[in-house]
Amino acid sequence: MRRVYFDHNATTPIHPDIPVFVKPFFRELFGNPSSLHWAGRDVRPYVDEAREQVAAMIKANSGEIVFTAGGTEADNQAIKGAAYALSGKGRHIITTKVEHPAVLNTCRYLESKGFSVTYLDVNRNGLVDPDDVRRAITRETVLISVMYANNETGTVLPIKEIGGVAREAGVLFHSDMVQAMGKIDIDVRELNVDLGSFSGHKVYAPKGIGILYVREGLEIDSLIHGGHQEMGRRAGTENIIGMVTFGKACEIMMSEMAEENERIEFLRTRLLSGLEEKIDDLHLNGDPERRLPNTLNISFEFVESESLLISLDFAGIAVSAGSACSSGSTEPSHVLLGMGIPPEICQSALRISLGRENTEEDIDYALDIIPDVVGRLREMSPFYKRR
Repeated sequence: MRRVYFDHNATTPIHPDIPVFVKPFFRELFGNPSSLHWAGRDVRPYVDEAREQVAAMIKANSGEIVFTAGGTEADNQAIKGAAYALSGKGRHIITTKVEHPAVLNTCRYLESKGFSVTYLDVNRNGLVDPDDVRRAITRETVLISVMYANNETGTVLPIKEIGGVAREAGVLFHSDMVQAMGKIDIDVRELNVDLGSFSGHKVYAPKGIGILYVREGLEIDSLIHGGHQEMGRRAGTENIIGMVTFGKACEIMMSEMAEENERIEFLRTRLLSGLEEKIDDLHLNGDPERRLPNTLNISFEFVESESLLISLDFAGIAVSAGSACSSGSTEPSHVLLGMGIPPEICQSALRISLGRENTEEDIDYALDIIPDVVGRLREMSPFYKRR
């Protein structure tokens, strides 16, 4: 059976160049980079190089990069760190209803600690209006957190404008930029970002490594306390393998990104066009123009996304449910509900996210399988038959 992986927004396979590159770090280059002896000195230059490589990817300085265990930790450190550091000034945070749970649940935690949070609405395409952000700012506002690209729909939000609003008001601006990295160009200064979260396993590096960008001169509270690592901003013995592979992945992505994303966008467009030709009552969720080159979120009316996901898995096609039902919840996606999409349409959504190893043959296979699976499932639906 053919196997096709269309879930790159969940995680990516490790880039084929990385296993060969990282092999010495399992044996010869084993030292603790904080040690002063030869074993530490042997690996320290590789940590410094990785920091520079990641910084170059987002057009930052290496001293603004804090390595973390992933995007979730980076979100937590940014939001909690800024909130607690500035709590004497105010205790109000602004975010949106369509953020990743790493942001939403961190904000809810802070609400339990006496902070207030405004959760802004988005429009039907998943975009937040910068003017709504401006109107939500009060004298108590200390942080605004708005993601760059939505993980479910691929919608790219206007963070440059929102960052400008924050800058005018003297409020810190954080952006969860995990899904944007490697898919669209990122210049943290041009985007007016003070704090940015990123994750290695979204760009063909291993899981368990991420970074928090902290604008030069900005001081926030630490999330993890202990030793002096990461310039005193994140304690714990450095994850050498994670750091160097994240750096290497960024170096590779910078050289491949323009050409590769053009190819991936072509495949995504071809897949959407083919599905629209073959399947009725299909809805594209998210902004049709302002979106990542690799992501489709599609609702297939009269079909439960969980049933569709399982049926496609049996055919060797790996996708993600647009709702949280894949993790055992029966609730529709908070992102799609936040966009004002009816619950019954939310419950029929799938996310298809392409990557560097996908081919035209994968698209051909999907266009053969998906319409057939949707048709069979609809035939079993009493709602579809009564039309």
